[in-house]
Amino acid sequence: MDLFSLLKETINWSPPLILKRGDYLCEPPRKDQNIYWVKEGLLRIFTLEEEQKYGVRFGYEGDLISVLDSYIKGESSRFSVQALRKTTLVSCSKEAFESRLKQHPELRDLWMEGLYQLIYDMLEREQDLMIADPRQRLQRVLERSPRLFQEVPHKYIASYLRMSPETLSRLLNS
Repeated sequence: MDLFSLLKETINWSPPLILKRGDYLCEPPRKDQNIYWVKEGLLRIFTLEEEQKYGVRFGYEGDLISVLDSYIKGESSRFSVQALRKTTLVSCSKEAFESRLKQHPELRDLWMEGLYQLIYDMLEREQDLMIADPRQRLQRVLERSPRLFQEVPHKYIASYLRMSPETLSRLLNS
């Protein structure tokens, strides 16, 4: 059985939460210890540094997301989570989710696989950010995340890649 089938069967999800385009699920300094399942829509997770918004991750339809710093540490988050289009989510508290993980070893195993993938993705992202050449950075992300370019507006991709929208446009058109 796959993770999402198990999630449907084992987790008591909240009623759906619907965010309009531009609505925030979380903004600093809010504390948020929920797991969210993106039923439909698209979210961006970003941080604000010196008046500049830097994209960190995206949450697509079918993804599980959380405000990881707050989820793990139980403290206020430094990250914002914003809907890029109409988004429907359901949630489960950390306490309830982790209780279910203890009760269902198969769910825990799939959850661990997902965490390993997240760690790997974060390492890839860290490597991307160490590459000075914008063209190489773009090429790596294009190869690894084609869905990003199919669903996310270019201005948010540019923020994610740490370049201006104009630079991204020039690179994509060359």
